[in-house]
Amino acid sequence: MNKNFMTALALTIVAFFVSTEIAKAADISFSGHIRTRWEVNEQGNNGGNGAGNNAFTNQADDFINSSVRLAATANLNDKTSAFIQMQSTRTWGENVTGGVGGQNAGSGNASATVNDGDASVGVHQAYFTMKNFANLPLAMDAKVGRQEIILDGHRLFGNTIWTMGMQSHDAVRLTHAHDNMTLNLGYILAQEGGRIDDTGDTRDRDVYLAHLNVKGILGGQFSGYFVYDDGTGAATAGLLGDDEVITFGGRQAGKMGGLDYRAEYYHQLGSADLVSDIAGTSALNIDRDAYMFGLRVGKKFDNVAMKPSLTLWYDYLSGTDDKAQRDGEWNSFNTVFDTGHKFYGLIDVFLGVGGGGGSGTQGLGLIDTAVKAKLTPMPGWTLKADYHWFQTAESISANTVTGNSGISDNGNDLGTELDLTLVTKYNANTKVMFGYSHYDASPAFQQLKSGSNPDGSDLYGSSNADWAYVMFDVRF
Repeated sequence: MNKNFMTALALTIVAFFVSTEIAKAADISFSGHIRTRWEVNEQGNNGGNGAGNNAFTNQADDFINSSVRLAATANLNDKTSAFIQMQSTRTWGENVTGGVGGQNAGSGNASATVNDGDASVGVHQAYFTMKNFANLPLAMDAKVGRQEIILDGHRLFGNTIWTMGMQSHDAVRLTHAHDNMTLNLGYILAQEGGRIDDTGDTRDRDVYLAHLNVKGILGGQFSGYFVYDDGTGAATAGLLGDDEVITFGGRQAGKMGGLDYRAEYYHQLGSADLVSDIAGTSALNIDRDAYMFGLRVGKKFDNVAMKPSLTLWYDYLSGTDDKAQRDGEWNSFNTVFDTGHKFYGLIDVFLGVGGGGGSGTQGLGLIDTAVKAKLTPMPGWTLKADYHWFQTAESISANTVTGNSGISDNGNDLGTELDLTLVTKYNANTKVMFGYSHYDASPAFQQLKSGSNPDGSDLYGSSNADWAYVMFDVRF
């Protein structure tokens, strides 16, 4: 036999037996997740106020996305464990890596292409955990590496839930849990400028987190937050500006008097050399002073047919007006690493709140008043209906927004959104979801998201949008 072949065969046999013994000793388990979703929507970037402004095109586009994950958990000993999760996200049929217009394309091997090379697989999470790290006076477990960070209800830290790739961070977390109290201390390296072109770390972004959760308060639990985001802002004349965001506040959620409730408040301070303002230009040397609060009260009727529940919902995120900008202030609340899809309507037209860009509300803040209902029409099925009234916190036409000339509406109304969701647990491993949403846009919304339709009609785009999907979620 060929010598090289014999060498390769020997190495394969050795690797097999060695890996088998390691697997036995390390207690390795595997898990997986496949999610496939068909969507049809009428929202997209119309070339209006900023990239990803989600103006309505009135032209439906349907597509299929999928996400595939395979994970391994290794319990090495009673002190150390490791977790690795590989992920591949793709849009079915795309034949250009990176996708059309920068959208995800996955492998880039459509049916009509010869090349079946797949460069879409990457690491979503990869971390190790050490229990009672370094025998500190306050016993803390350390989680080090790429990881999802989800705290409480996804308000400030979430994994985005809806997106195929979801959100993860390169981070270090120290966790102490005792009785009814849990303390999290974290560091996230959100951006690394590189060792060649950023020797002074001027392009880095570092995030420091402190989170304390205490159970057994007012029929529920309280969480306190302190987040220091030390990063790099916008650039002008080739110079990078500092952008400092300090967020602190708390969240109380629980059940009292037969009512489910949640109340939370967060305040933001800090400064920035440069920030993208409401008109999309650059504001220099600003001080941050922003806030948000959210209230929710709900009631479940478990003794009634179909077990309905009703929830009243109110969120207020502050915004910036012209006077504040003239005074060197930025009052738009930044939602940090939130899961906006969970809070601000399922169509996702307000995901950039606080940044001053077109994907949010141009820095004018957001008010969300909603009524949410849920019932169980039959065993294993859940039907949800959410109705949102959206407004800006600051008047649209009364402040500097690109394209505001000729619009008589100088108020705050952004329109309404209806979200319908039907979920069934097909079996222990499979969940199927059906969804439909409709957005009725106001003239102010069209102004805020201004941009022409692909056929050149209607300066401010369509006045409404429909969106629907079917999603299969399989876990093993």
